[in-house]
Order: sequence, then structure tokens, then C-alpha cells
Amino acid sequence: MSSKLRIGVIFGGRSAEHEVSLVSATSVINALDKTKYDVVPIGINPEGRWLSTAEALSLLKQKASIDNLPEHVFVPDPHHKALMEINSSASPSTSKPVDVVFPLIHGTYGEDGTIQGLFELADIPYVGAGVLGSAVGMDKVIQKQLLKQAKIPVTPDVSFLFSQYTSSEKKTVASIERVLTYPMFVKPPNLGSSVGISKAHNRKELLEAIELAGQYDRKVLVEQGVKIAREIECSVLGNDDPIASIPGEIIPSNEFYDYDAKYVDGKSKAEIPAKLPRPVIKKIQQYALAAFKVLDCAGMARVDFLVTRKTNRVYLNEINTLPGFTSISMYPKLWQESGIGYPDLLDRLITLALERSASRKSLKTTYQPKNDWYKKS
Repeated sequence: MSSKLRIGVIFGGRSAEHEVSLVSATSVINALDKTKYDVVPIGINPEGRWLSTAEALSLLKQKASIDNLPEHVFVPDPHHKALMEINSSASPSTSKPVDVVFPLIHGTYGEDGTIQGLFELADIPYVGAGVLGSAVGMDKVIQKQLLKQAKIPVTPDVSFLFSQYTSSEKKTVASIERVLTYPMFVKPPNLGSSVGISKAHNRKELLEAIELAGQYDRKVLVEQGVKIAREIECSVLGNDDPIASIPGEIIPSNEFYDYDAKYVDGKSKAEIPAKLPRPVIKKIQQYALAAFKVLDCAGMARVDFLVTRKTNRVYLNEINTLPGFTSISMYPKLWQESGIGYPDLLDRLITLALERSASRKSLKTTYQPKNDWYKKS
């Protein structure tokens, strides 16, 4: 009987970050210690179809047609602690359940609490933040509101529904320009990897940026640009008692760290550790840990900051509860430079997932009333 843990690595998904997810999954699957783990690749194509085959990763990378493959429908079953597969004859079947799920679907339907809810229903341990932490970590509008309440410094911002903008463009733009000055950053709040983000230097660019963001989200977030800012990132690891890595600096190849600068042109650089005064490094780590706790995160997060060059003023830009795990991703690189190598990092995340699952299972989910009053209603 194998003593190895079965790790279900889920990737792809209905997200604008689909391709990033595939590269993250490749890195994680290759790095997982095969003497400790049986790896079960689970792919989801851009239309939402699940692929539970060994070739799932290569099929999605090749954008191959899966119309002729058996269709899989899964039902969360806490009795079996698994996603029970229902085949075409409608009779339940399942392979051996996985012990831990490692979700690597960045963005919508993977990082926003939706798939985490599925794992909760199935009572399967999983890596990363829970439903609430994932949801508020993904929605940058709600995230910033919580950070402001916790007295964690963030840049000034204006947010609104895209439908509000389309029905009253002039009024919406006027409300933005009353609060913010150019340049501004315009974002779809519920997306990552800089997809749909623009830097607006004037009103014309602002209008174009809002239209772009509105293609990806029903809400739009406009943030004050910080002139001559350094982009600093810090990784967090843990559950109730997390630790923070040394910070690193991103030196983007473009005007800001957009999608191309992150993944495509290969010209952006990372300086680890970031050359900052010790008190500033300590402040960044303190804010990263505080944000992790305030947003009810677990397992891991990468926290991004903006630091002014002359005064070293620190702003928390955003938190990512499911950061990239590609070979060039900052989350594992920061831990590597902090003394935790990639395979060891994966081991720790899996252990944290099991610990958090055990903690949840220790809680009561039933209540015995004094009498069976409900039978009379």
C-alpha cells in the first residue's frame, strides 16, 4: 500500500489568466517530490470542461480539441471526501480520492473563492486561502476598503460600476478627476496578471482604459498613480502564524509591470533582496503580514507594494492569494532567497493545507435541539 499523498493539481480554467495557470502547473508538477507524492493532473479548458487525464496539461497547452474525449461531471461528496464523477450512464464512480488539492487557476473561477467553495463542500483539503480570503483578496475594491479600515496605507482610489459609467460618462469622469490627478491606473478589480490594466495620462486615455476594464469586470477601479515609484513584492507563508519573506524589487521592461513585461518579452528584472533601508523592509513585512491576517488569508499570498524613491513612503498595492508559480514568478523566488527552496516550499504549503483542514474538521457542523420541534412544522 502506497504511503504517498495523492496531490490533485488543478489548472487552466475559465480565466483570462488561463495560459499563466498552465505554466504555473508545469513548474509545480515538475517540482513536486515524486517519492512523496502521486501527482494527479486535473485540467479545465477555457469553456469549463474538466479533463482528468494524464495528458490534460499538454492538451490544454496545445489547445487541442477535446470534443471526442469523455465528458466528466463532478459532484462534491463529503462522505467520500472527493469530487465524485458521474459518467454518461449516470452511475457514480470515482478513482481513489486525492489527499490534497493544489489549485493553480489564477483569476476568475479559481482565485476568487468559487472553486474553494467546491473543495469545502467535498471536504477536501486544499492549498491556499479559503472562500472568504480568496473572494476579498480577488476583489480589489473590497480589499482596499478592508485595508483602509485596518490603517494599512493604500493609494487614493475611485470605484464604480461599469454600467454607471456607460449611463453617465461625464458625471463619472468628473467624479474621478475631482479626487485623482493624472497619471492614474485603471483596473478590472477581479482579475490578475495585469490583464485589462491601463495607465492613463490624460482624459482620452482614461476613457479608453475604462472601456477596456469594463470588458473584464462589472466594476472598475481607478487608482492614483504614484510618480517615480518602485514596485516591491513580499511573500507570505503560513496559516494563523504566518511569516514574511525578504522583499524584492521588480524592474519592469515597460512603463509599468503589465502582462507583456511579466510573461512575454523576458526583459523585466527582479532584484532580490530589494535595496531598501532596514526600517522600510521591516515596515513592508509588517504590512504584508497585517494584510494577510485582515483579509483572512491562509497558506500563501504575495503582497505588492509601491515605494516612493525619494521618501520611501510605502503603499500596499494589492494582495494575491494565488500567486504565480512559474519559473520566473516572484513568490517562489522570494522564498528561495529567504532560505526556502521550491520543493520545500511546496511541501510546506501541502502541510499547511492539511493543518487547516484538520482545524476546520474539529469544529461542530451540527446542533442537537432540546426536542424535535422541527418535525411538527
